[in-house]
Amino acid sequence: MNLVKATATIGGLTLISRIAGFVRDMLMARYVGAGMAADAFLIAFRLPNLFRALFAEGAFAAAFVPMFNRQVGADGGDMTGAKRFAEDVLAVLLPVLLVFTIAMVVAAGSVVWALTGGFPDAYPQKFALAVDFTKLTFPYLLLISLVSLMGGILNSIGRFWVNAAAPILLNLALIAGLLFFHGADDVATARVQALCVSFAGILQFGWLLWACLRADIRLRLRRPRLGDKVRQLLRIFWPAVLGAGAVQFNLLISTALAARFLPEGAVSFLYYADRLNQLPLGLIGIGVGTALLPALSRQLGAGNAVAAAHTQNRAIELVLLLTLPAAAALTVSATPIIRTLLEHGRFLAADTEATAAVLAAFSLGLPAYVLIKVLTPGFHARQDTRMPVRIAVASMLVNLGGNLALIWHFSYVGIALSTALAAWVNAIALWAVLRRRGHFIVDARLRRTLPRLLAAAAIMVAVLLGLGPWLAPYTAASLAERIAALAVLIGAGGIAYLVAARLFGVFTIAELKSQFSRKGR
Repeated sequence: MNLVKATATIGGLTLISRIAGFVRDMLMARYVGAGMAADAFLIAFRLPNLFRALFAEGAFAAAFVPMFNRQVGADGGDMTGAKRFAEDVLAVLLPVLLVFTIAMVVAAGSVVWALTGGFPDAYPQKFALAVDFTKLTFPYLLLISLVSLMGGILNSIGRFWVNAAAPILLNLALIAGLLFFHGADDVATARVQALCVSFAGILQFGWLLWACLRADIRLRLRRPRLGDKVRQLLRIFWPAVLGAGAVQFNLLISTALAARFLPEGAVSFLYYADRLNQLPLGLIGIGVGTALLPALSRQLGAGNAVAAAHTQNRAIELVLLLTLPAAAALTVSATPIIRTLLEHGRFLAADTEATAAVLAAFSLGLPAYVLIKVLTPGFHARQDTRMPVRIAVASMLVNLGGNLALIWHFSYVGIALSTALAAWVNAIALWAVLRRRGHFIVDARLRRTLPRLLAAAAIMVAVLLGLGPWLAPYTAASLAERIAALAVLIGAGGIAYLVAARLFGVFTIAELKSQFSRKGR
């Protein structure tokens, strides 16, 4: 498998999804804003979104894909045994999900209260809205979990693009709801969005089912049976939930604290900032991590630890090359980015300033978020999910402690700073354990490249800081002028980064692609 090609495929489709997501967020800012209705919907959407991230991008894939691939390898490429394994997993997964989803809908009031404390400083209507919206969004949990099972099978046979395209349907469904079915006020529009979440789950399920049938993968429903392989999967899966989902759990904790202790709008500020911060994470971290796990599993399965180390070093080079300029732009130029994309309709100038401050704080941890996605497969490929869990729990405790320490002085910005700090704790600990075990050693090329990338990013920051005040009046003008000014600002910073990287002797994309095409030889 060509890791760069697979990453480009996943990243390209994720780019389309993220662009659609930005269109969705711009429309949501226009029609819903950052007030009571937005906070209520975003609380309702937080748990389904958490499960989407865990299943589609983290724990389930980390547990299922290596076992499915090993079964295919053990059978000499024959898919019969692997399909049977998938059917056994489906037989256990489906009834559990059905019961869990029904229970969560029935207990929606208790779930929302646990997350928000009943919004103690808000109107009672806000809590009632959040409960109502939660009941409408929870069926998505069942559907996205089944989507993830089929997506894991398709990833295992190299059809990454199908699963990577599925999130586009979620964004398109929400966009359609905002454009064609928005109500007379923000509450009615938010309710339509909650309905569209579950409708999007139906679309995604149909899309993956069609793709599986096209690939001659037909899973039969069997009587649930906890066989040895299913038990092994469950043993790997539950720890991986924490190991792969630490960032998402930290965001859940942050959202809950914001709902309990901060004034109206705080949940929305955190959401909008996180959505922008998630763009490079989705394009780079998830793309590389998804493509990296099967590659490492095969190389380690073949006893080629040298190739695995080479692959992981090159993956870190790739994510840092792309992430450092993104982190610089989102940190330094947060205000013009938010103003251009979101400050329309019900989203006011005060909302822009608050969201921009949160985005700058979140972005300080962006390289760490992406490194977590690259380092965690180094454990999962070796069937070790325990250590990432321990590290994830430690990072969540750091996040909780940081939130409680910073929220009183820095409000929602303190929550974002704490989340970034916890991400760095997680990433550094993952690297340290892999290094101590001899499973990952930073090679000479990465040691040479890293300081040069940092220097190139510093030059980009200087350019952005220099141009920012000059372009500031244009970022507050008409929409066309805002877009043009933002394009000039980010374009100039990007060019400065690329030129500096080239002058400092950083690898070119062609050289990096050449390294990956050798498959670690």
